[in-house]
This record gives sequence, structure tokens and C-alpha cells, in this order.
Amino acid sequence: MSTKKKPAVTKKVESPVVAPKKSRRKYEPPQLLKGMKDILPEEQSYRMAILRKLEDIAISYGYQRIDTPILEQASLFQRSIGEHTDVVEKEMYNFEDKSGDQVALRPEFTASIARAYIEHGMQNRTQPVKLYTVGPLFRHDRPQAGRYRQFWQLDLEVIGEGQPVIDAELISIGYFLFKDLGLDAMVNINSIGDEQCRPQYIQHLQEYFRARRKNLCDNCKLRLSKNTLRLLDCKEPACQEIAQDAPQIIDHLCAPCRDHFVKVLELLDETQIPYTLNPKIVRGLDYYSRTAWEFFPVMQGEEQMQSQAALAGGGRYDALLQKLGATQPVPASGFAAGIERLILAMKAKNIMLPSLYVPDVYLAQLGASAQKRSLRLMEQLRQAGFKVWGNLVKESLSAQLKVANKLGVSFTLILGQKELLDGTIIVRDMDSNSQEIVDIKKIEKELAKRLEKAPVSSIPKTVGAYDAIAANIDETAIIPEVVTPEIVQPGQKTLPIVE
Repeated sequence: MSTKKKPAVTKKVESPVVAPKKSRRKYEPPQLLKGMKDILPEEQSYRMAILRKLEDIAISYGYQRIDTPILEQASLFQRSIGEHTDVVEKEMYNFEDKSGDQVALRPEFTASIARAYIEHGMQNRTQPVKLYTVGPLFRHDRPQAGRYRQFWQLDLEVIGEGQPVIDAELISIGYFLFKDLGLDAMVNINSIGDEQCRPQYIQHLQEYFRARRKNLCDNCKLRLSKNTLRLLDCKEPACQEIAQDAPQIIDHLCAPCRDHFVKVLELLDETQIPYTLNPKIVRGLDYYSRTAWEFFPVMQGEEQMQSQAALAGGGRYDALLQKLGATQPVPASGFAAGIERLILAMKAKNIMLPSLYVPDVYLAQLGASAQKRSLRLMEQLRQAGFKVWGNLVKESLSAQLKVANKLGVSFTLILGQKELLDGTIIVRDMDSNSQEIVDIKKIEKELAKRLEKAPVSSIPKTVGAYDAIAANIDETAIIPEVVTPEIVQPGQKTLPIVE
């Protein structure tokens, strides 16, 4: 009798659940270098406003624009700014390039403009030569509010004239430029003498601070022999207290320097520009002589005197060009203002900028064919002198009309498939919400007629096409879809659309 074996039962073993591996980035996303800054679209309107005001006032005073390279020979700044200044010793970006030359990213404008004046024979032009520029500079400084390692400045220089009126003119330009930007500023001014009287003053200053050396910070102990004038503007509280009773250079000026300074002050009085005599304004670069000044913002009636709050600084540098190779003495004066500092001051005062670009017309399109035609139409209208804006990638009419409302345009042109077939275009009045179909061939004439009759607002618009992009307009709000009327003939008005 055979016995059948029962088949073996195989137990099903469930495999362990393995969690999916998290995808790892092959590379970490790149980030800004410390002390650098991206200038995003929302800040460009401030920069463009400053540039336009600068151009307006500079051209009015007879200044011409110059642009110098970002990269220069390192020796240019070592010779001009001074070997023992903080800029050259600690802050300048200098390196050896592939040709073996020692080069530097420019830390300031004056030396580069002085080099250009000599190299291009500008001494043969009608004197003085008045120049202005704007652009990025580089210093490996400790980043803080309004101070970056790549920063932007505007700069004005007058080369070839030593009269006090040039100093007063530059101070006036700075003062009224800031006024035009909505900023109140106070001029702090001093004279630091020249090569005739300053050495004797520095000797008195060294004697004063040496007697108090043990209470000085480490930097000031070095400055005693290297850059003595900077002892006066040290930011350490103990050093500031010592500097309060230090000898003042105004008491040690030679007669020509004193006479020059008095005339500058008289000219400022005549122009009714407020100023403060400040013996601690010495500037940080070796090439300065005689008049030196800085601008500080006035907020709620009080002058902001922190060093990082200074909007601008400048002075005379009569010996610099000969030091750089000019065959004879060439007097000069200039000043520079920090763009980032100006923007901070404008934002602190909640200054609303008028829109830099306020379009008259918004062009809305529906469909691929209308999109193609709109590209050509926008350029046609631009060449005819109209300020036109549109977004050719949007398909929703409601989204396009929302942007048009935000921009504050007077009229919106609507181009769809039906209008293309009929050779027409819809003109929508954004104030009354009425719209009319017109012959597309006559659109320039029709727009000109309507814009001439359109009411002009007495309040400057603060949002324009440029600003709208920068502000990243929220397009989630709903605007009722506009339906193209089927029965309206060219020239016939439609009923207002109820929003």
C-alpha cells in the first residue's frame, strides 16, 4: 500500500519594503560670494532714477562722461592712494595676471581718471576738463549695511583748475543732486592743508597722540607713523575721546590754504548751502589736499553722523597728477557718492519714485496668429512714438487686462483671430471700460487722437511697465473675460463692460 507524500508547502516570504533613495544633488547650487550683491529688478528703478538725475545735473554743469577699465595696474593705486592706507594694505583686490603683470580691480575712480587725463593728453584741451562716471568698484572690506565688496559709485572730477569756486561747484552739485532725489543732506567740511603747512601740523598731531599712545587702539598705534591724519576719524570710542582735544589743522593752515578755504565757505554761504565745520573730516587717501568734505543724511531734522551713513565724500588733490607723471602741476578736485547708500537713504525716507516708464497703451493678443501679428504691431507703434507694453506669452485675456490695469495705461488694444480676419483691432478705454472696433491700418491715427483727448493725471504714476515686472504683479485676481462683440461694425462703440 503506497503512501502519497503531501506536497511541501512553501511559505511566501515578503521582501522588506525598501524606502526609495532620496535623490542627491550632484552639485550644491552656487551662491554669492561674501560681500557681493545681486541687483534685482525691483532695485533697478532706484538706480535708473539716480543715474538720470546725475546725467541731468552733470550735463547742465558742463560735465562729460568718461568710462575707465575695471582692471588697472596695481601700481596706479599704490602710488596715488598711498602704500600705507587701509585701501591698499587691506582692501584692494590685486593679483598677478597670466602675463605676469600685477593688476588690481579698481577700488576708486579718481586715480583711473587722472591716468586717463595724462595718457590721452587732455591737458591740451580747454581747461578745466569736467568729467563724470558711474560704475562698480571693489574693496575687500567688512560687509555691512550699504557697504559691499563690489559697490557702485557715481563720481565727478574737475581737472585743470585750482580756484575755490570749483570746490564750491562740486559741493553744490552733490547737494542739489541729493535734493532732486528727495534727500536732505548736510555738508561737513574741513581743510587739510597742503605740502607747505600739513607736515608741521602732523608733527603737532603725532606729539599729542604719542603722549596718549597707551590708550590708543592697535590700528591707531600704527597710524602714528604711517597715516597720522586717520587718527582723527578712528571709530573706536577710546580713540574718539582722545581726538576730541587734539590740535585742529584749521589753526595751522598757511595763508594760501586759509584764504582758499575761506573763499569756499563764502561761496557756499552765497549759494545758501548749509554746512558744518568738522575738523575730523580728513578723508582716507594720501592724495587729498586743502578742501575735504563729506555729505551726511538728515533724517527727521537730525544729522546722521555714523561713518557708514555718509552719502558722499570728496576733496581737492592738486599734487596727484604730477605724482602720476604729468609734466607740470595740475590742480584738480572731485567727489564720489555711493549708490547703495543713496538707495538706503531713499528707502529710509519712503521716497516713492515716479515710474521710469509709463506706457500709453497695452497690447493684448489672443491666439497664435494674433501673437505673431502683435510682435510686428508693437514695433510699428514704438517707431511711431507710442509707449507700448504687452506680454506676448499670455493666453488669458483677463490676465492681460489685469496687468494693463496695474500699469495704469489709458488704452488697451485687443487683437484676436476675428480681428485678424477682418483687418480690425479693438481699442478699449481703460477709464470708461468702453471699447470700439477700428481699422487696424488707421490705429496710429486713432491712438494719437484718443491720447490727445485723454485726461492727464496730476499725480505721477508710481507703477509703470518696468516697475510692474520688478514688482512681480500678482495675477491671481479675477477680471471678467471680455467677449469680442460679434455684431459691432468698425467705428461703432460697444456698451461699457461691467467689472
